[in-house]
Amino acid sequence: MDHDSKHSVSVAGVILDERGRALLVQRRDNGRWEAPGGVLEKNEDIITGLTREVREETGLDVEPVALTGVYKNMSRGIVALVFRCRAIAGRLTENDESRAFRWVTADEVQTLASEAFAVRVLDAMGDAHAPAVRQHDGERLLDARVG
Repeated sequence: MDHDSKHSVSVAGVILDERGRALLVQRRDNGRWEAPGGVLEKNEDIITGLTREVREETGLDVEPVALTGVYKNMSRGIVALVFRCRAIAGRLTENDESRAFRWVTADEVQTLASEAFAVRVLDAMGDAHAPAVRQHDGERLLDARVG
């Protein structure tokens, strides 16, 4: 297999509070607001990677509730699996990956996050019965199909 044809797999957790707001993390490296998550390690299962990444970035232990979307960054070859989650323990703690946290409504997500990352949170906040499947270029959606 050609090295250029390989993909990276990422996971993200959209944590919802009792008011239906989603937790966004402001990344230290680029200042962007996103749902917590990151790249799966080679020998790591999906749920273990999800809970590890969320804990590393937020200090929270989460329980995944549903897979809400599959997203591919076409320019970088990254496939992201996004889950709606509920916090079950821990407390928000800034660290070397995250510098701020914000509980946001759907309208606020759209003003804080780029389109490619806002849609992941919006899909997780929705009540679709099937996961969304979308492609983007890192900033903008390349289609508007919903699962």
